[in-house]
Amino acid sequence: MRRTVVTALAAATLVLAAGCSSAGSQPGPGATPGSTASPAAAPSAQLPPAKGSVKVARTVTDGLKSPWGIAPLPDGGLLVGSRDDGTVVRVDTATGKKTAVGSVPGVDHQGEGGLLGLALSPTYASDHLVYAYFTTESDNRIARMIYDQQRPAGEQLGAPDTILRGIPKGNNHNGGRIAFGPDKMLYAGTGETGDRALAQDKKSLGGKILRMTPDGQPGYGNPEPDSVVYSYGHRNVQGLAWDAQNRLWASEFGQDTWDELNLIEPGKNYGWPVVEGQGGKPGYVDPVAQWKPSEASPSGIAYADGSVWMAALKGERLWRVPLDATKPLAAPEAFLTGQYGRLRTVLTAGPGKLWLLTNNTDSRGIPKPGDDRILELDVT
Repeated sequence: MRRTVVTALAAATLVLAAGCSSAGSQPGPGATPGSTASPAAAPSAQLPPAKGSVKVARTVTDGLKSPWGIAPLPDGGLLVGSRDDGTVVRVDTATGKKTAVGSVPGVDHQGEGGLLGLALSPTYASDHLVYAYFTTESDNRIARMIYDQQRPAGEQLGAPDTILRGIPKGNNHNGGRIAFGPDKMLYAGTGETGDRALAQDKKSLGGKILRMTPDGQPGYGNPEPDSVVYSYGHRNVQGLAWDAQNRLWASEFGQDTWDELNLIEPGKNYGWPVVEGQGGKPGYVDPVAQWKPSEASPSGIAYADGSVWMAALKGERLWRVPLDATKPLAAPEAFLTGQYGRLRTVLTAGPGKLWLLTNNTDSRGIPKPGDDRILELDVT
């Protein structure tokens, strides 16, 4: 049965992302503004193998409660946020020791909301700023805080400086992933909170991918110069990652039919709620790959060794999508199916290595002794 599903995916659900960049100074398809990379101009790179492998090398740490966002530190540690508690801990990746860093004030956990994505400033070495995407009583917002390791444990986060507010909130579909791109702009994936019309409303911050300066202002080269909206027509964006040619990829929750992996281009419409999955309709960008929600319900993604790796929640597996530029080289492969429960976040951890965060203590999983945990994977 499993082989049949995978074969069907290969034959029926993998498509080249549609659309092309606009004229003028815009970069090639999927590349971030300011980048000179494009599929046509990029030098040929060695393709990943059609078949990959995953081996769990070790458990980095365990006993995490409702973890969601992770930010790798320059010294090798990891900052991990608790969605429900609004707290942040530092994990020593060598020993697994957890040290309380502090709490993000104003976090209001309801449903899928709470303390979500974390990211480090692109100039972290000099400013020590940590960015957080979180839910409050009135909205979702992004704030930054100084992280001072010299202060006592639990008191190392400074007062939050809000850079963007007014992202719609709801019990579901809050998005939440943030990441700085190769262009040093901050990107954020948002959800439409169950109000489908927001995804197509360019004036709303819901159901979008946003692009902004580290101060929260619209990024240079955005589709609309006075707006942080970068792409629209999204239902609930949960993963962001860039490939070796600086092309932006995003994972997205579908409704009942298709979850998606998308190649993101500025100003493009990704279809929701008009199209779910591959629709082939003019004016809407089709996903590069799609899955039944029972096999995916994707969250974080990472790019490593020529493939996009996607953590699946309901699907309880890690997907590998090997790429040949902007299209799949082969059918997606599933690893670790059902072994560790719900998988929330995946990050690159060096050549041939990933960190993988489980998410079984978020009220929707079935926790096992030691949950939740961070795993170190050896991958090809």
